[in-house]
Amino acid sequence: MHKTLIALAILSTTAAAHADEGMWMPQQLPQVANQLKAAGLALDPAALTKLTEFPMGAIVSLGGCSASFVSPQGLVATNHHCVYGSVAHNSTPERDLLANGFLAKTLGEELPAAPGSRIFVTKAVTDVSQQVITPAVARLNGKARLDAIEKNTKTIQAECEKDAGHRCTVSSFYGGLEFYLIKQLEIRDVRLVHAPPAGVGKFGGDTDNWMWPRHTGDYGFYRAYVSKDGKAADFSKDNVPYVPQHFLKLAKEGSKEGDFVMVLGYPGRTNRHRLPSEVAYTFDWSYPAFVKSSAESLAIIAETTKDNKDTALKYASQVAGINNYYKNRQGMLDSYAGSDMLARKTAEHEALKQWISADAARKKAYGADIATVEKLIAERDAETKRDYFLSSSKPRLLNTARMLYRLANENAKPDTERKSGYQVRDVPRIKASVAALVRNYDEKVDKALVLNSLAKYAAQPVAQRNAAFDKVMGIKDGMDKAGLQAALDKIYAGSKLGDAATRTAWIDKKPADFKASDDSFIQAAVALYGPDLREEAKEEELAGKLQESYANYMKAKIAYMNSKGQAVYPDANSTLRVTFGQIAGRQPGSDGTDWKAFTTVAGVAAKATGTGEFNAPKAQLDAIKAKDFGKYVDPALKSVPVAYLATLDITGGNSGSAALNSKGEWIGLAFDGTLDSIISDWDFNKAMTRSIQVDLRYILWNMKHVDHADNLLKEMNAE
Repeated sequence: MHKTLIALAILSTTAAAHADEGMWMPQQLPQVANQLKAAGLALDPAALTKLTEFPMGAIVSLGGCSASFVSPQGLVATNHHCVYGSVAHNSTPERDLLANGFLAKTLGEELPAAPGSRIFVTKAVTDVSQQVITPAVARLNGKARLDAIEKNTKTIQAECEKDAGHRCTVSSFYGGLEFYLIKQLEIRDVRLVHAPPAGVGKFGGDTDNWMWPRHTGDYGFYRAYVSKDGKAADFSKDNVPYVPQHFLKLAKEGSKEGDFVMVLGYPGRTNRHRLPSEVAYTFDWSYPAFVKSSAESLAIIAETTKDNKDTALKYASQVAGINNYYKNRQGMLDSYAGSDMLARKTAEHEALKQWISADAARKKAYGADIATVEKLIAERDAETKRDYFLSSSKPRLLNTARMLYRLANENAKPDTERKSGYQVRDVPRIKASVAALVRNYDEKVDKALVLNSLAKYAAQPVAQRNAAFDKVMGIKDGMDKAGLQAALDKIYAGSKLGDAATRTAWIDKKPADFKASDDSFIQAAVALYGPDLREEAKEEELAGKLQESYANYMKAKIAYMNSKGQAVYPDANSTLRVTFGQIAGRQPGSDGTDWKAFTTVAGVAAKATGTGEFNAPKAQLDAIKAKDFGKYVDPALKSVPVAYLATLDITGGNSGSAALNSKGEWIGLAFDGTLDSIISDWDFNKAMTRSIQVDLRYILWNMKHVDHADNLLKEMNAE
């Protein structure tokens, strides 16, 4: 057992963490067994540590969202917004699946998901900290340290991936203090099975996003396919549905307020262990800059796609994503304004430094790195500010060309010596990103977005700009917007990468082919290659120094928190986690009224306008008016519940996570939080934090009484 987990085990009976707080690694759950039992879990907490047994064996990742197997035929349940890209990919103006929804009545009617779609089934989590940071690595610093870590990581992953069909990833925990090998079955043939109309799956749109009360039917279904011999395989008409070892069973009874609930999924990222300087940088500069640029991007996309439905469909998924984070970041800024968060974080950090200084051994072990990490973070943040507009000033086809040219150069090396991200294991992802441009790229839109950023970038002093980029783009000091537009028009016009077949052909080209090309974006990629590598080396030198100091800072923080009797869960990092709590309303909510724990379909009818974001399907409204609720009516609510609040600690990436009751039965899907509590990503607040889940009864009712998805209901044993 690793030293940090030993400390957690010792502290399990005195841990001060709230029962509702914590995104726990499955192997940590025995240390919080008392809290789990007190909260109402009927299962043995130790059962949740077994990744290939029930219920953990049913939980999967989509590589950005969470999901679960819900039938013995590989049916996967997740959020509507997690399948949204695949729905958009398969939509055309003549067959608008986003607006009208999609249901495959048979396996043959299921559609290929968007290129690059994956279903990852976690098989094992192994502590490899000592294999990554060996004694030899520990003596290194800067880029040499980072290179050695990468080399060890690739070796570990390659050995793991000798088990064909698996994706193995070494993930960093506690700021680079610990490393775990995550072994996942990588299912590559993913198909769209069912998504309700936007008037259900996106009901309320951006107006209701992050808000309560909520009436969104945020659910959708994929199916996992494998070869006839049960192996992971690329799409083929001969593939068959994957047979999971475990799948979730539907709850036999409806949920009610006060019930135990847990969510199993893959939360993306939290920042609760960040330093005060990182908090200040994020909320004083980074988030405000993001909000401003997001608003501009949304306006540009709306203007440039308003007269072309096909282009609007191409950018629908991107718009949804921008809107989501735009509102998220603005909500965080609103919560941060006037709060004492920075003051508290500063006081906590000062207390840590005093604790270190109070003991000679601790001062020797941690003192230097605490000072160094502050200096390095300031350097990193200054570089991020400098290059903020540069990254968004690069046309997408230029970035595609840069990626393909880097691939061509890396392909000339032995696989173990290639840069991470360009190994043989990464080629399918690269091919998928190139293929996806067919349905998510438009030159007019891209050019407008780039021009907006380029004007801000070009206005910076020469010393803050990238000379190599200026040269390939034809940017000169003092150039006005008309001049920039002309420069963009020239480089776009000189490229044929807008053609799908041409793009695809470049995937297998050699470096010499790129150097001989007269394509403007290819030429630019070749010219930028050397400067890009030099800039990358500088960034890695800083990152290597930062990894060493940050890891030791986290080691000190864990020791300090342990000394106060506090258990320490790592910040979220897209790996499998468990969080638990109760279904509960809030008194008062952010609007000054008490928030009830459940919403019902009556709220759908009340909000429905017949247009825009509140355009509920007529068939649904008719069923609500007729009170055609069937067995899905809640006796206390006298209606079908739509969504419910819970005291669960979730974040982005948890979207689509299965919500389970005390017996491990499926009761819904997590899909959102409330706007005034999402700052919990940085600063957990037990009283305010609430997650929002779509109730399983609403999913099943809508499938039965509105969409008539009887084939899927039968498959899930819901009939």
